[in-house]
Amino acid sequence: MDKYPLNPLGGKRSAWSSARSLTGAQLIAAMDEAGIDKAAVVQSSTTYGHDNSYVVDTVAQFPDRLTGVCSVDLLADDAVEKLQFWHERGCTGLRLFTTGSTMPTQSTWLNDPKTFPAWEYASEIGMPICIQALVVGVPMVRFLLERFPKVPILLDHFMQVDLTEGAPYAAGDPMFSLAEYPQVYLKLTPISVAAVKTGKATAESFFGKAIEKFGANRIAWGSNYPASEGSLPTLLGDAEKALSFLGDEDRSWIFGKTAAELYPSLA
Repeated sequence: MDKYPLNPLGGKRSAWSSARSLTGAQLIAAMDEAGIDKAAVVQSSTTYGHDNSYVVDTVAQFPDRLTGVCSVDLLADDAVEKLQFWHERGCTGLRLFTTGSTMPTQSTWLNDPKTFPAWEYASEIGMPICIQALVVGVPMVRFLLERFPKVPILLDHFMQVDLTEGAPYAAGDPMFSLAEYPQVYLKLTPISVAAVKTGKATAESFFGKAIEKFGANRIAWGSNYPASEGSLPTLLGDAEKALSFLGDEDRSWIFGKTAAELYPSLA
C-alpha cells in the first residue's frame, strides 16, 4: 500500500474498490476464464487519483495482454508533461472523470481553457480520451469536439441516459446529437445493460437506435470490471445476451474491433 498510496478523487474512496479490488494477475485470470484476449485497463481514479503507477506497472507485467488508460489533472500546469510521462510508460488512452459514484454531480471544468494544452497534445499523438460525463455535459463535449476534431472521444456508460420512458429515448437526444461528429464513440458497459431493463426500455430499441445513429463500429463494450458487481464471464454474458438481436458483424465491432481501432496495441 505504501507503493500505491490511496488518493481518491473527491476525497472519498469508491465502495467498489474497497470491496472488489484485484491484482493484475487476478485480472488476467478472469480474462482467461471469460475468453478475453486483451483489454484496456482504466485507472481507478476513485482509488489512486491521478497516480497511475499501479496501472502502468500492471501493463508492464502483461504487455501482450493489456494497455493502460490513465488519469491526469488537466487543470494542472504540468498536465502535458504528466500525460507524456504516463504515455511513455504504457498508457495509450486518457480518461476524464467528471462525475461518478464519489462525485455525483456534473463537474464544469471539462472545457476550461487550462485543459487545452493537454487536448492539443492528445491530438498530436492520436490519443483517445474517454469521458465519464452526464447528458447535461454534452455542451462541453460539443465544444471540445469542435475545437479538437482529431481527438477520438469515447463517452463512458452511454452518458448514463435515463431510459425509463422508453423509445424514442428523448432524454438521450443530446447524446445522440453527437453522432454527427465522426470522432465520437460510445462505451457500452454493465451500467448501460442494466439501464435497458428499466421502465419501458428494451435492449433492442435503445441499443438499436444507438447503432442506427453511430454505427456498431463506433460502439465498444467495456466490462467495467471489477467496479460492476459480478464475475467477468457473467458481465460479458449479460452484454452478449442484451446484444443477441444483432448480426455477427455488428457484435464483432462492439466486442473487440472498435476497441482495437481506439487502442491499436490491442489489435
